[in-house]
Amino acid sequence: MTVGHAVLTFSVAAGLLTMAPGLDTALVLRTAAVEGSRRAMMAASGICLGCLTWGLAAALGMGALLAVSHIGYSALRIVGACYLIYLGIRLLFRNHNDASLTVRGEEPRERKHKAWFVRGYLTNLLNPKVGVFYVTFLPQFVPAGAPIVSFSMLLATIHAFEGIVWLASISYAVRFFSGWFRRPRVTKSIDCVTGTVLAGFGAELLFERR
Repeated sequence: MTVGHAVLTFSVAAGLLTMAPGLDTALVLRTAAVEGSRRAMMAASGICLGCLTWGLAAALGMGALLAVSHIGYSALRIVGACYLIYLGIRLLFRNHNDASLTVRGEEPRERKHKAWFVRGYLTNLLNPKVGVFYVTFLPQFVPAGAPIVSFSMLLATIHAFEGIVWLASISYAVRFFSGWFRRPRVTKSIDCVTGTVLAGFGAELLFERR
């Protein structure tokens, strides 16, 4: 496999996986619909930084420890599951009064833009399945003789770039329906669905048997 063929093949495969419905898409879609595109892009940036972090870990061989270590995988799985359940419960019991959907003016600290960056990053970083995915997926596209660390980081960067483009497209598309999405009743429905997805994924991760 040549370098050009490896990059092209990986880009297509990673692009298809990026567009598949999942936790990242659900989080950004909900944030764009309810909180606005700026916060959605902060969450997307955090998610993509998480991809780069896992890519670096896989390139340096640290991700392999996660794949073979039952204790390490279980610890990260439990922490990640609890975090997802926490986010899901917060959405399910969120106050949906008009005053809580402030767009202008000073907002509570927990709703500042940086908070969504952290949430996006932790959602990705604390998911051990993402780490195992990088450990098993990236090496398949590293050509023989290519520098493993730098080439793996190149592939991880391509994946992160595709992710930010895809999530930005979702965020932009939602803007056309922002008025409808921000109606309290619609917002509550979106939060209930997204909260259920997050909590459900967290519960599945928590009780997973490896």
